[in-house]
Formats: sequence, C-alpha cells, structure tokens
Amino acid sequence: MQIHVVKSKIHRVTVTGADLNYIGSITIDEDLMEAANLIEGEKVQIVNINNGERFETYTIKGNRKSGEITLNGPAARRVQKGDVIIIIAYGILGIEEAKVFKPALVFPNEKSNLLT
Repeated sequence: MQIHVVKSKIHRVTVTGADLNYIGSITIDEDLMEAANLIEGEKVQIVNINNGERFETYTIKGNRKSGEITLNGPAARRVQKGDVIIIIAYGILGIEEAKVFKPALVFPNEKSNLLT
C-alpha cells in the first residue's frame, strides 16, 4: 500500500502579487523553492489563511531573494496581494518509508518572505 504524505511545505508567506492574465501557476522565490525541495512545474496545494480557499496549481521559479509569491491565471482570483498562504506539496510513499520520511518544512519571515 502507498499513501500520500507531506513532502514540502512553505508555511505562512505573504502574497506579493496576483496576475490574472498570466497562463497559470504560482511564482515562488527560487531560494524558497530550493529550501522546500520543490522543483519547477511541481503540483502544489495553496491554502489561503485569509479566506479559507484551498486549490492546486504548479510552481514557477521566481527571482532569488525577491520574496516573490505571485498567483497567476485563474488562481489569481483566489487570493489578494497581502494574503497569507501556505504552500504544500505531497509525495506517494510506502507505509514503512512514510513512517521515517522527514518533509522539507520552511518557515520564512512572513513579512519579507525571505529565509532568516
């Protein structure tokens, strides 16, 4: 049997932009992506602390040390600049592997979105 487990989490970052006219996705500062073990194009779940929205999209690398967290395309309707979100990616593991697996959990500065 295999189960879905949290692989990566960027906890409480502030949305810096919402671009409705972009194709779709979430642009994330590349430093945050690396710290959270996320790759470009990876499916992620977005949890909006401000309004309770939960939705899925995929990642795009943003500029390093920019603190950028921009929701693009239709996802831009689910957030507003200044909202606080959590970004989560999941993996599929066997039960025994899942029992010892340690996810990459990142807790950046909520105001700047930078690693401290």
